[in-house]
Amino acid sequence: MAKTRQGKKDLDSYTIKGTNKVVKAGDCVLMRPLDSDKLPYVAKVEKIELDLRNHVKVRVRWYYRPEESIGGRRQFHGAKELFLSDHYDLQSAHTIEGKCTVHTFKNYTKLDNVGPEDYFCRFEYKASTGAFTPDRVAVYCKCEMPYNPDDLMIQCEACKDCVESFFISYIFLEVIT
Repeated sequence: MAKTRQGKKDLDSYTIKGTNKVVKAGDCVLMRPLDSDKLPYVAKVEKIELDLRNHVKVRVRWYYRPEESIGGRRQFHGAKELFLSDHYDLQSAHTIEGKCTVHTFKNYTKLDNVGPEDYFCRFEYKASTGAFTPDRVAVYCKCEMPYNPDDLMIQCEACKDCVESFFISYIFLEVIT
């Protein structure tokens, strides 16, 4: 335990209340929202500290869901997509509900099974301006949209281009009827 500011101490880890799961700096966590009807917030733990009143606090860097960003959710955003923001907060460690994993986009697309605690991030998000880094991503398919890992993509043998599954279904139905 290293000393930080006057009276505060850095902690190496925190055990989530009611579990045996240990959180360390660098881990991604699910944080309880005030409204129980909402999905949990996702954050990356930057630092864990004990304050003057012996309360454990976590400094977190928030992930935003597409609908929480300026511009909102778009067709190519995956259901489990998050944006790593430049928004930091100090929160009570007691609001941590559990751990999760935020994969790179490339690693997420290689998962055999996506679990409830699996997410992916391919953008950083500047909350004050709504800017994204990178501001462009590779596009696929005839629709020239970024790849959405939730949509089935089929590669054309002739041109090696990808066509989205709903487009294939539409063409297939036209040929049959």
